[in-house]
Amino acid sequence: MNSIIDIAAILISISALFAYINHRFIGLPTTIGVMIIAMLVSLLTYVLSLLGLGDFHGQATELLEGIDFNRTLLHGMLSFLLFAGAMHVNLADLRKQKWVILSLATVGVCLSTFLVGTATYYLLALLSCHLPYIYCLLFGALISPTDPIAVMATVKRLGVSKELETTIAGESLFNDGVGVVVFMVLLMLLQSPDQIDAGHVALLFAEEAIGGIVFGMVLGGLGYYLLNTIDNYKVEVLITLALVMGGYGLAMYLHTSGPIAVVVAGLITGSVLRERVMSDRTRQSVDDFWELIDEILNVILFALIGLEMLIIPFETEWFTAALLLIIVVVLVRVVSVGIPIRLIGLKKPVAPHLVKILTWGGLRGGISVALALSLPDGEFRDLVLFITYIIVVFSIVVQGLTIGPFIRKLTR
Repeated sequence: MNSIIDIAAILISISALFAYINHRFIGLPTTIGVMIIAMLVSLLTYVLSLLGLGDFHGQATELLEGIDFNRTLLHGMLSFLLFAGAMHVNLADLRKQKWVILSLATVGVCLSTFLVGTATYYLLALLSCHLPYIYCLLFGALISPTDPIAVMATVKRLGVSKELETTIAGESLFNDGVGVVVFMVLLMLLQSPDQIDAGHVALLFAEEAIGGIVFGMVLGGLGYYLLNTIDNYKVEVLITLALVMGGYGLAMYLHTSGPIAVVVAGLITGSVLRERVMSDRTRQSVDDFWELIDEILNVILFALIGLEMLIIPFETEWFTAALLLIIVVVLVRVVSVGIPIRLIGLKKPVAPHLVKILTWGGLRGGISVALALSLPDGEFRDLVLFITYIIVVFSIVVQGLTIGPFIRKLTR
């Protein structure tokens, strides 16, 4: 079995090679280009194996099966990527859009979970693909939140207004935490239907969501104290790294939402610590360090998503369901985004074309795949995982490549 160091070395080397090929010869946005190349390489290994030109497919599959994608992302990369993304969102701008972001991250996610889950149940029944309703709701929960990693990577290159950028980034940073909580509740209902009631749901939400916010504020306060008492950019960079790694791990141990805690800590670090307690040299060093971490992990993650195609379960009849559910997910996104924003628009103005932009810019990514992989083994999991993967690929490639021209057309 390959060691963690061996696997990391292979992934980083592959990611660097794909990033070079994309930058040198293709010119797509780095994350999208790397994922497409990874998928093409996955397909090539399969074809070569079919032609008897080596067991590349078997060797690659063995390597990927040794990587727990769920743990690698949700308990590894995610904390770094969320913190790096949150650092670039201005807290004052976020407050101005708080009601829009809050409604999208709560009402929008819950409404989307129900609508996607219900539509999936009836659509699959029509296609003779049996999937229990609870699994359909689980699919709705994991596919409804926009992926902050995919969204933040796209927002950086759009050049949209500050108001729109804050809304898109803020929603994606918070709705994944809520989506994970909804997913956990439904998973508990699947595994222990007799041991969960409304009280358990309310307690779990309070522990995860509210507890995550409070714990994130504690992390931010601790960071403020530590950085305010020294002036050494190397130590201060190390402290921000400790806040992320130690804070995320402790949040999970305390049964609060690690993603939400890290997002709150990142917002405080980016908007308060950077402005009030960091020297110019420290500020530049912290920014450079987290920008580099963000770029490296993003490339590795999207390469891994592309390579995961090798081990995604596949049945020919599932393709039709996946293609139709792409349409369902996009249409439900219109409704789940449109209703909260229209209601808020009755009391205060919102950005022009906000519903259209949030609908098409609502990218899904690795978090959805990771959650699908956490389902109990079996045929139902395989079906959900395949559909999820197809929707994620469509979202990143098609929506990710066209959202820029789409926004420019709407705003010109």
